[in-house]
Amino acid sequence: MNTFNQKIYSMLVVLVIMTSGCGKDFLKIDPKTDVNADSYFKDENQINQAVSGAYVPMRDLTKSFTWIFLEMRSDNTAFQYNNKDRGSEQREFIDEFLVTAAAEQIGQLWSGAYTGISRCNDILAKIIPVEMDAAKKDQYIGEAKFMRAYYYYNLVQLYGGVPLRLEPVNGPEDARSKGRATVAEVYDALESDLKDAAEKLPPKYSSDQAGRATKGAAKTLLAKLYMLKKNYKAAIPVLREVMTLGYDLLPQYADLFKPVNKNNQESIFEVQFLGSVPELASNFMYQFVPFTSGNIITKDPNNRILGGGAGWNIPTEDMLNAYEPGDKRKAISVSEGYTDENNVFVKVPYIRKYVNGFADAGRTDDNFPVLRFADVLLMLAECLNEEGYAANGEAFNLLNRVRHRADLGDKKAVTVPDQAAFRLAIEQERQVELAFENHRWFDLVRTGRAVTVMNAHGKREKATKTYLPGNAYEVTDNKLLLPIPQREVNLDKLDQNTGY
Repeated sequence: MNTFNQKIYSMLVVLVIMTSGCGKDFLKIDPKTDVNADSYFKDENQINQAVSGAYVPMRDLTKSFTWIFLEMRSDNTAFQYNNKDRGSEQREFIDEFLVTAAAEQIGQLWSGAYTGISRCNDILAKIIPVEMDAAKKDQYIGEAKFMRAYYYYNLVQLYGGVPLRLEPVNGPEDARSKGRATVAEVYDALESDLKDAAEKLPPKYSSDQAGRATKGAAKTLLAKLYMLKKNYKAAIPVLREVMTLGYDLLPQYADLFKPVNKNNQESIFEVQFLGSVPELASNFMYQFVPFTSGNIITKDPNNRILGGGAGWNIPTEDMLNAYEPGDKRKAISVSEGYTDENNVFVKVPYIRKYVNGFADAGRTDDNFPVLRFADVLLMLAECLNEEGYAANGEAFNLLNRVRHRADLGDKKAVTVPDQAAFRLAIEQERQVELAFENHRWFDLVRTGRAVTVMNAHGKREKATKTYLPGNAYEVTDNKLLLPIPQREVNLDKLDQNTGY
């Protein structure tokens, strides 16, 4: 277990202790055996543990929720229909654009992000008087601001304007928010956090600290924010700075996803998992294979895939058809089916990217990629094109650099003759290069293509899947945002999104 993951594991224990003491403040005395927020944050070790604890919700959200909203809600993936186990219909409704504000996953996604934000707020409020090395203090502040920005980056795109909580909640009087901030206000807070994080964070860490947020991670997320704001001119120099920080494409696409290559030279930020520790293990392989496959795909003799725990994030025909002939990434990323125990091929596609063996029954050692250098190359190509199409110019070179690793030929102006055509070329390349890495839904919304793409996708899905409700995939602008969780509407008096 590397030092960074040890800190995360230790912080899990500390968080349990801190929360178990709640409700005893009537005594106004802190028992010596208890740890709480008032007696914590006193030295560098405690700050380090608290920062590690702020990463924990990110891991939990990545493991259980974000792929539902960012892949299944796009045209990339859907689900394997299970007519014998109907206990997970809410996940299906998310895919079908039929979800309601009362859905459990809607609330869990929201609360998980705000848990992370709350931990970042506590760190930023408590760290200033703590005596420690100035560079270390800057690093911890930078990490907390990057994580707070990351949580808000997801929230604002999924829910729209959300409560902007930038201070700790110290008591019941702070529990109610000031209501939903505007999207522009959230963007401003994001920009401030990410600029400060980029100034304070180091470009890299020693190997035992790999996985922490870096300068490159903050700058990449800042560039994504500028692209959300259509400020491509501001994004370009930020992306160029990222390109000077030592990142590069791995020679082989397949090597990106092998657990032995965690935090490699192409990786800018990935969510850390550790298969040898139950609380830190990932399980993407088990969730993303067909529930009918037993242990044929996982090769785990002690964990057969049955029922509602699998059959999720199943690649669609649209996803399979997005790959060009000869694209090496297809066989690495996805399989079109499996051969069962009777040597019969079962045509249920599944994600191969995360089929990399297991550490123990039901536990895998896969990290989850969030930001990587290929994404940066494609972002810069997109920004350059938005600033002005140039036939066979730099944007083409960046796009083709990504394509060459996949053994694909160059895109040239003869077949991509204008700005609109280049936009579509970038869209397709991002879809296949970053498949199943939680980029597709945000890409579709950011480029204004979500309604068109998803309605066309829905028609194709309903033409072949008879179990889909008749009103599935009726996507309008009002359906691009998720509903605000009903609990938050009721308790925090928040306005609901239009259409719910």
